Amino acid sequence: MKSYRKELWFNIPKRRGFINITPQVEGALHDSGVREGLVLVNAMHITASVFINDDESGLHQDYDRWLEELAPHAPVSKYLHNRTGEDNGDAHLKRQIMGREVVVAITEGKLDFGPWEQIFYGEFDGGRRKRVLVKIIGE
Repeated sequence: MKSYRKELWFNIPKRRGFINITPQVEGALHDSGVREGLVLVNAMHITASVFINDDESGLHQDYDRWLEELAPHAPVSKYLHNRTGEDNGDAHLKRQIMGREVVVAITEGKLDFGPWEQIFYGEFDGGRRKRVLVKIIGE
């Protein structure tokens, strides 16, 4: 069995944003040489997310609005976490909703997606570098 590890780095200047990282994951898969197996893609920061959905801008705007309604950034005083001197209590909650990681099957050297599926990095407390782990195992 082969094992391959790669880190992807992102620095989204805005507080929140979504990036389609499918091409980077496909590149890692190609580099790994794995033809049959699994790929794990996970955000290595507790205020960021990795998830699978459609690459449609209206949907991403809906996510952003919905998440901000569920856990608004302001007022920052409403979050007990922010008593530590941080202002990202909302980002932790948004990450919990959107998830930490995805696992995708690899079949014949390709990501085995359903229709319209793509992998996204979600940022909820931007302005600094954060990483995503891509771990591939298989034959």
